[in-house]
Amino acid sequence: MNVTSHEFALQNKVIAALNSTLSLPQALEAARAPLLELTPADYAGLCLVKLGAVMEFQWLVPGHRLALLDEYSKWADSDFVRAPIFAQPNVVLRDSEMLSRKELERSALYQRSKELDLSLEHVMAVLLPVYPQLFGAFTLYRDRRLAFSERDAAFLTSLTPHLLNAVRNCREVQTVSTGWRLLEELYSRADAAFVVVAPPSHEVLRSRRAATLLERWFHPSDLHASGIPRVLMERLEALTRMTPDARLPFNVWVSLHGDAYRVVRFVELPEAEGPRQWALILHEIPLSIPLPETMRQQLTARQVDIARGMLRNWSNEQIASELGLAEDTVKTHVRDIFRRLQVDNRTDFLYQAAHLNKPV
Repeated sequence: MNVTSHEFALQNKVIAALNSTLSLPQALEAARAPLLELTPADYAGLCLVKLGAVMEFQWLVPGHRLALLDEYSKWADSDFVRAPIFAQPNVVLRDSEMLSRKELERSALYQRSKELDLSLEHVMAVLLPVYPQLFGAFTLYRDRRLAFSERDAAFLTSLTPHLLNAVRNCREVQTVSTGWRLLEELYSRADAAFVVVAPPSHEVLRSRRAATLLERWFHPSDLHASGIPRVLMERLEALTRMTPDARLPFNVWVSLHGDAYRVVRFVELPEAEGPRQWALILHEIPLSIPLPETMRQQLTARQVDIARGMLRNWSNEQIASELGLAEDTVKTHVRDIFRRLQVDNRTDFLYQAAHLNKPV
């Protein structure tokens, strides 16, 4: 797709806005104007959907409130968007790909929008799998009879990984302020482990638990002159040089040592002035980490066995040998496990399993 310089600038503004704060409402508000111009759309909204015995909905709508979404719980079962996007996570869908125009105009939500003088004529939406039991449904609306185009969908698709990353970061660091004071307040528990670094190598803050873990994880010869382990500093330096798109797969560092995984998540912190600081959030996970129940429920019995093998750090060959399967069969199961659990790879699978067992 050919992108004009103005469109490219708008994309970058949206990405920068999504990384400008660890408050999800503030991030959405900062991204609203360039996003609505890029698509273009008249309204945007993010619905956080928590699965459970009762499905819970929380709408975050930047800009003017939409009265229809304030009463969404009454109309949730009539939402024609929900089923199609849940069937295809991470895929941007336009209303024309969900139902016919006649069906849209007959829908309860459309009729109610007319009653409220909103006239929501077209929608475009994507489902963001945040965690196995938490999803974000991001939707754009037009109040005029002009359908979203394939080009509009392509722009939203390019931004979907950044939307997902913003939701995950904001959920993990529930914000009340910015910078290291935020982490000091939120991670004051005895088991909290984090280091705040101002790139390239200036350490701003280190929690007591982080000091204990780093001393156990690394030998003095592994440390840079700054006191930060070289391998983590190199990862941080690489992240700061990357574009936002390239950075996404490398935000989590995982190493297996002895009978435990060592996990570090890199989170860029917002700062009103000066260079952006980063939080390195550390977690030690026993090799015998159990498969979370919420994950197990989404897998077949055979996939459960294979998932447990991956949590033991077994290769596909080792899993095949243990279970008496062909290696190609294991590979097929692994791909299906990742698809069902909405994880990107083994590292992401490990991280999400660890988060469900004991949030990082």
